[in-house]
Amino acid sequence: MQGSPGHDNGVEARTEILARSNTPHGEIALRRRGDVIELIVNGVFAMDSTQVTSEVDLADAAGERPGVVVVGGLGLGYTAARLLANGARFMHVVELARPLIDWAVAGVTEQLQLVAHDPRVRLHHADIAEWLPRREESFDAILLDVDNGPGFLIHDHNARVYAADWLASAVDRLAPGGVLVIWCESPSPDLALALAALGEVTERVVTVEREGRIFDYALYLLRRDDTS
Repeated sequence: MQGSPGHDNGVEARTEILARSNTPHGEIALRRRGDVIELIVNGVFAMDSTQVTSEVDLADAAGERPGVVVVGGLGLGYTAARLLANGARFMHVVELARPLIDWAVAGVTEQLQLVAHDPRVRLHHADIAEWLPRREESFDAILLDVDNGPGFLIHDHNARVYAADWLASAVDRLAPGGVLVIWCESPSPDLALALAALGEVTERVVTVEREGRIFDYALYLLRRDDTS
């Protein structure tokens, strides 16, 4: 997810609602503003198709030849699509909002359709906070983009995926040498500290410009020891 967009040229593009639905966690909508696709959650801008550098970087953090990957949060599908392009062997995409999965299967946007209909992808309607600890198998990468990070939550219940005990359970689900990567809308020292208790952490700041505004997104990487 991303910070809100600006419109500094004084011209508002025509807005078209592509899909909208209420969920137990609030309203979710896809809309088109000119040539741009936007994802709106609970009336809050979550992300759009204008600037997807950090979503692509999140996928690339899984490595050059991803194996079996878990992606927490479907979004507009850019992270998952990049993983497929990078040669991921298989991908579990876990999404809390059922309508977003339905819209992907129905092909409401080209990018979501690409992900939903790739045979290497399985879409799960579930809460990643509950889904991941229940799995018995190991994964080569776990990529989380379920909210804006612990400092600016869209859904309060997502706070648990940034908690120390849950992060430890996520690391336990990694294969030796596997990587956990978490996207945040800004650097989060508290998250870095929680991860540092579990292993060596790398912070990557992804600086992007969106309509004249500068945003510093952050990726936090923790790789499980090869001998674990």
